[in-house]
Amino acid sequence: MKARSLLVGAVSVAILSVSLYAAEKIKLEGIKCVINPKGAAKDVDGSSREHRGGTVYFCCANCPRAFDKKIEAKDEVVDSKANAQLVATKQAKQAKCVFTGGPLKTQLTVAGAEVQFCCDKCKGKAEKLEGNAQLVALFGDKAFKKGGFVDAKGNLPKME
Repeated sequence: MKARSLLVGAVSVAILSVSLYAAEKIKLEGIKCVINPKGAAKDVDGSSREHRGGTVYFCCANCPRAFDKKIEAKDEVVDSKANAQLVATKQAKQAKCVFTGGPLKTQLTVAGAEVQFCCDKCKGKAEKLEGNAQLVALFGDKAFKKGGFVDAKGNLPKME
């Protein structure tokens, strides 16, 4: 009887471990490279970088080097694109409205990432913005702080 209980326990632990590993796999379908928007992000050696508690993926091994240079130069557009990718791949989660810090009620999808707002007025403000201005307003440093974004472990992302 003890052996059976130990076996059931060991099998349960093994199944749980496999389930947790499978849950951690990041889905990159439809996700674009932060540097080359025509390229699909890939999970291959040398084509990713750690960023704010998550991993940003690129189309090739050259793009991470370009990303490093742009982040070092404080390029807010590239930083915002990387943040948007973290949200789109569910490595970062929003807690509050990016404009007011209020509770979340309505949503909009931008750059493949779902961003939420406290009201239709804030959503309308976001919809009026276009291109890089929209990305920076919704996923830039200020928005990440105001929106209370946290990484997958619930930690506040490191702001460079």
